[in-house]
Amino acid sequence: MAYLDLDNLFAAPGSSRAGRAPEAAGFSALEWSVIALAKRDPLRSIDEPSRLSRALGGLFGAGTSSRLADPRLEALRRLAIHAWRRGFALPVAEIERFLSAGFTEPQIETLVTSVTGLRVGVKDWQVVA
Repeated sequence: MAYLDLDNLFAAPGSSRAGRAPEAAGFSALEWSVIALAKRDPLRSIDEPSRLSRALGGLFGAGTSSRLADPRLEALRRLAIHAWRRGFALPVAEIERFLSAGFTEPQIETLVTSVTGLRVGVKDWQVVA
């Protein structure tokens, strides 16, 4: 005889059936604005500016920093910059920084799919030979 769990009939993977609460996969309005603003930031904005770069920026007024004061939002900005530029090819160090800032793995997928428009494992098109 089979067992049918009617309470969790359409439960997502990792839901309460496994004894833990589902992980949040969304972002707040402030976090979405950080993701949107990261689109215009170049990859070099992630690196620490050199002494020469800071000196020339101070001299000519072009050395504005785009780092965020909140470490959690800065981790989101850094990962969003990589997602805008490279899609799912994210550096491991940035993923670890993102997760240690309190974000979750489903949020990584939400971020990259919303930025690139791609979904893992879903074919939207086929190559015709």
